[in-house]
Amino acid sequence: MAGSLQRSSIRMIRRADAATLGQAGADLVLETLAGRPAPVIGVATGSSPSPLYKELAGGTDDFSSVTWFALDEYVGLARGHAQSYAEVLRREIVEPLGLDPATMHVPDPHSEKLDEAGARYEQRIAAAGGIDLQILGIGRNGHLAFNEPGAALDSRTRLETLTEDTRRANQRFFDSLEDVPTHCLTQGLGTILEARQLLLIARGREKAEALARALTGPVTPECPASVLQLHGNVTVLADDAAASLLA
Repeated sequence: MAGSLQRSSIRMIRRADAATLGQAGADLVLETLAGRPAPVIGVATGSSPSPLYKELAGGTDDFSSVTWFALDEYVGLARGHAQSYAEVLRREIVEPLGLDPATMHVPDPHSEKLDEAGARYEQRIAAAGGIDLQILGIGRNGHLAFNEPGAALDSRTRLETLTEDTRRANQRFFDSLEDVPTHCLTQGLGTILEARQLLLIARGREKAEALARALTGPVTPECPASVLQLHGNVTVLADDAAASLLA
């Protein structure tokens, strides 16, 4: 499944440091905004896309026409918890860009029926006209959003169980491993593939193996990020460390 046609559709941009990586990502976002009257941007959380958001916040561009959709959200955290992705996005995007909070959509982890919450999120994305540009990170086990190894390549927004590796990777944001949630709501791989353009940002040596598997290995549920090879419009921004295993 991972033929040269799919791989040739992935544009690789390599930068030495976080600042230049963030600038390249911001340029791509602004290109998307310029080409559409009411753009829809999908946003990821984590350390990799943070330089991009800082670059956007440092400019003077108008984001009032943009609708935003988060990739995922933890299940089990109290409303307003500092590490909930709703709060992270408020701190990193909504307030710095001066957005109307109503334009930022996040899966509802407090719904009594989480399967219905996933379906409602899919409907909300569709009602907005679909996502024009989806910003992504990659987990060190190859997960995309919170689609862990084994996730169906056509999966939709749903409840997902986080692996021990993912929870340990995110422990740095919490007081202890026990505080890291065990479940989340995440856009599915099929949902992500429907975005018109994908932007994957990878930073750090610990992402190098996963990035190489995603871009040069077989398309397989064991490396969820390998679905990038099935999309026709992908840009990968990687620092030297993350790209170190790529030719």
